[in-house]
Amino acid sequence: MAMQPSSSQPTQAEVQQVLNFFNAGQMAQAEQSAKALLQRSPNIPMLHNILGSSLAAQNKFAEAVPSFKKLVEVDPKSPELHFNLALMLANSQQFDLAEPHYIKATELMPNFVDAHFNLAYLYQTQEKWESAVKYYRQAIWHQPNFAEAYANLGAVLQKQGKLADAIKNYQHAISIRPDALSYFNLGTALRNEGMLEDAIASFRKALEYHPRYAEAYSNLGESLWYFGDLNGAVDSFNQALAIDPDNPSANYNLAVFLYDNNELEKAIPHFERSRYDDWQERVLYCLYKTEQFDAFKLKLSASASKVNTSPLIATLSTHYATNFGVPDEYNFCKSPLDFVYHAAIPELAEQNSPLLRDLLNDIEHAEISARKQSRLVNGIQSSGNLFKRSEASFQTLANLVARTIKQYYEHYANHECMFIQAFPKNIEFSSSWYVKMKTGGHLSSHIHEEGWISGAVYLAIPKRITSEEEGCIALSTHGDNYPVKHNNFPKMVVAPKVGDVCFFPSSLFHHTIPFSADEARICIAFDLKPEVARTAKHGGY
Repeated sequence: MAMQPSSSQPTQAEVQQVLNFFNAGQMAQAEQSAKALLQRSPNIPMLHNILGSSLAAQNKFAEAVPSFKKLVEVDPKSPELHFNLALMLANSQQFDLAEPHYIKATELMPNFVDAHFNLAYLYQTQEKWESAVKYYRQAIWHQPNFAEAYANLGAVLQKQGKLADAIKNYQHAISIRPDALSYFNLGTALRNEGMLEDAIASFRKALEYHPRYAEAYSNLGESLWYFGDLNGAVDSFNQALAIDPDNPSANYNLAVFLYDNNELEKAIPHFERSRYDDWQERVLYCLYKTEQFDAFKLKLSASASKVNTSPLIATLSTHYATNFGVPDEYNFCKSPLDFVYHAAIPELAEQNSPLLRDLLNDIEHAEISARKQSRLVNGIQSSGNLFKRSEASFQTLANLVARTIKQYYEHYANHECMFIQAFPKNIEFSSSWYVKMKTGGHLSSHIHEEGWISGAVYLAIPKRITSEEEGCIALSTHGDNYPVKHNNFPKMVVAPKVGDVCFFPSSLFHHTIPFSADEARICIAFDLKPEVARTAKHGGY
C-alpha cells in the first residue's frame, strides 16, 4: 500500500474558516486554526500573516515575531512587512532588532509616515534625542498636520533643554488638535522657561479638557506656589488628592509646601504616602527639626548603611554628630567647608566685560517671571532654568561655569568622600536662576536638598558701608534653626567681587548677610547633580 504524504495543502474551505474567525474578531480561534494549518503547510504566507496579526491583536507580540520574520524573508522589499516586524519587535522590548526594520521601511517608502513616527518614538524611549528629533521632523515633513508628532517632538526638545523650540511644537500640536496632555506638557515647558502666568493658564486649559487630571492639578499648584498664590496652590494640591489620594506628585508637592512653611508634623504623612523622590530624606529632616531624636537616629543609621549620596542626609548627619559629639556615620562630605571654592571667571572680571553687560541686560529685559521665595527678603528670584534658555549670555556663562567646575573636580579628585567619588560626570545644571536684592536684602540660612554642588556667579555687588561682611555669603554646618545643644559649629564668610564664582557641596548651610548700600546685589545661582530627576524647589544666594 502506498504511504500518505506527511503534509497537505489546506482546502479553500479551511483557509476561509481561518479568515472568518479573524474577520469576526475571534482572534484566539484564528490563532489556533492558523497554527493547525501551518503544521501541515508551513510555507503559506497568508497563514503566517493571519497568525501574526491574530497574536498581535492579543498583545502576544513576541510570539508574533516569527510569523512576520517569515513574511519578510518571502518579500524583503515590502515596507509594510518590515514595519509590521519592527512593530512586533519593539512591542516585545527588542528595540535593537526593531530599529533596522523601521529604517528599512523608511528607505523602501520615504513617505511612510508611521514608520518615521514609530522609529522616532523608539529613539525617544531609548533617550537617543537627536535621532528622535530627526525622524519626528521627517514624519511632520510628510504629514504637516500630524499633531502627535509635533507633541512628541516638543517633549524630546524639552528633554534636551530646548524650551523655546519645545513650546513652539506644543503650541503647533494644540493648534491642530487641542487636548489635555499637550496643554499639560506645554505648561511644564512654560514653567521651566520661567513664564509662570502662561504655565498656569496652560495647566488650567488641560483641566478644561480633562477635569479629573490629578497630575495637572499638582503641577498647577506648584506653579501657583511659585507665583505667590499660596491659597491657590494648596487648593490645587488638595484637588489632586481628592481625585487620587495616593498621587505621588501631589502628595510630595503638598508635603514640600508644608515643609517649607514649617508645618513639619503635617508634612510627614504626605511624604510617606508619596514615596517619591527624596521623601525619606525629608522625613528625616522633619523628625530632626521636631526633636524626635530617637526616631531620627534609627532612620539615619538605616540610611548610612546604604549609598551615601544625599546632601540633605549629609547635612543632618553632620549636624547631629557635631551636636551630640558622636561620629558622623554618613560619608557624603563630612568636612564640607574644606570644599568651598572661590575664584574669578576672567571673562566676567575683566574691565568693561561684554559678557557681564549682556547678562545684566538679559536679566533686565528677558521675559522671565519672578517666583515666590519665602526665605528671600527685599529681593526677587527668577523662575525656570536660566542656563536652559536660548539667550547667548546665559549659554556662554553656563559653559564658563562648567569649565570651572571641571577644574574644581580635578583639584579634589583623590578625595574618598562620595561627594567627589560620585561627582557629576556630565556638567548639566539641574537648576539655575538669578537673585536680585536691594537695600537690606538677604536670604536666610538653607541648603539645597536637590543639588550636589551649588554655587553662584556674582554680577553686581553693593558697597560695604557698615562692615566688611555686608552682602557676603556665610557658610556653616549649622543653620535653618536646627535644634542645638551648643554653638560650636564651624563657619566661613566669603566676600565675592563682581565676576567671582563661589561653589560648595550642596549639604552646606549658607545665607547672605544684609547690606545697607543703595545698590543692587545680583547673582546667578545654580545647582548640578549626577542625575537630573526633578526641577529644584529651593532658593538662591
